[in-house]
Amino acid sequence: MRQGGGVREHADTSGGSLAALLGGRKGALDASLPPLAFVLGWVVTGQSIIWGALAALVTSVITGLTRLYRKEKVSAVVVSLAAVVAASAIALYTGRAEDFFLLQLFANLASALIWAASILIRWPMLGVVLGAVLGQRTRWRRDPALLRAYSLASWVWVLGQYTLRVMVFGALWASGQVVALGIARTVLTWPLVAACIAVSGWVLHRALPDGHPGVRHPRIE
Repeated sequence: MRQGGGVREHADTSGGSLAALLGGRKGALDASLPPLAFVLGWVVTGQSIIWGALAALVTSVITGLTRLYRKEKVSAVVVSLAAVVAASAIALYTGRAEDFFLLQLFANLASALIWAASILIRWPMLGVVLGAVLGQRTRWRRDPALLRAYSLASWVWVLGQYTLRVMVFGALWASGQVVALGIARTVLTWPLVAACIAVSGWVLHRALPDGHPGVRHPRIE
């Protein structure tokens, strides 16, 4: 969208366009269903981890088949199913229902550390992800303004998603709050992803200088 009066002209960094590029909401919603099924199965059957795990696995298989029907990547479906299998195995092995969420806790801790490190070494993960999606490879790194914008926007994901999840999941896991973990897992999945996409898109937009063509067109000096 071209506007006069010196207003910025890089509309492709808006939250809506970033959401379209990342495509996060549908996948995040699908990922929240098996943990919710685990908690429901656990509660309904009198706190049976076996039935909770079975409910999560059945839900994961149905969700995976639905994603395959939508022609999504087979690898993504396999990874999601493997994560549910691993989470179920951990809970069954320890005999603690809250341990179903232990893998998710460590995954978010690892993601927070990786994203933070990527910013410090000037390879911000948001730039890596969008660069791959847009077919730019590493060209975006040769644009100082875009590199800075990606770095700032990546902090939104470090603090607003991964660190927040670690704090909430960690506190609930330590206190054995299984039902609350299931609720938090749902609330902090697609709503949080949608919020991070919107905020990081806004940060990208604000961080780029006037006249910059946007994330789709790096300025290579």
